[in-house]
Amino acid sequence: MGLLEVNDLVIDFPVLSMPSRSLKNWVLNAATGGYLAKSSRDRPVVRAVDQVSFSLKGGDRLGLIGHNGSGKTTLLRALSGAFEPSSGSLKAQGRIVSLLDVSMGMDYEATGFENIFLRGIMMGLTRKEIDAKVDSISEFSELGDYLSMPLRTYSSGMVLRLAFAVSTSVEADILLMDEWLSVGDAKFNEKAAKRLNEMVEGASILVLATHSDALLKSVCNQVITLEKGRVVDHR
Repeated sequence: MGLLEVNDLVIDFPVLSMPSRSLKNWVLNAATGGYLAKSSRDRPVVRAVDQVSFSLKGGDRLGLIGHNGSGKTTLLRALSGAFEPSSGSLKAQGRIVSLLDVSMGMDYEATGFENIFLRGIMMGLTRKEIDAKVDSISEFSELGDYLSMPLRTYSSGMVLRLAFAVSTSVEADILLMDEWLSVGDAKFNEKAAKRLNEMVEGASILVLATHSDALLKSVCNQVITLEKGRVVDHR
């Protein structure tokens, strides 16, 4: 059973190179995105997530909506552990699986088989766990002998197919997604959609950023609207 508790979460990005006057003008003229703030050391920062709070338990499906630059992806990355909170707290119980960057950690000079292990390690799997999944990942990817060849010989679609096969081979307690994944040709995409639905149904908690009203209505039981990193509506 998963649990996710977020209290007054703040994510600041320090600005190291842009002059303060130029930065202020950029932020004031930006239609979306974070806003200019100051750190405890009086340094300029862009506040991408500003005092966000929510609590999710088993069975909850949270949709994140807002304009591009509203903080959805930054919040998801914080939930995945990629960003440390600048302040506030984040508590998670259960295995977190992030489908934000399914190709992260893959090496184009390494073979497909080697990349199964590289991507698996990036997702926190042990060597033993990856060993147990290699055959099923290989079969699902439908890449055959290409798995013995370096990724630089693959098309972009083949790379995405392998990355998807590895990333969705793990059972999640807490599943994080930035839009609904779509990969490959029509035939493979149908198989991928089925696996993704099974993964979502099997997860205890889902946090999904999307622009699709239909997806929100069909999948989510809670919706948070973000604007410049702040929660402006939670229903």
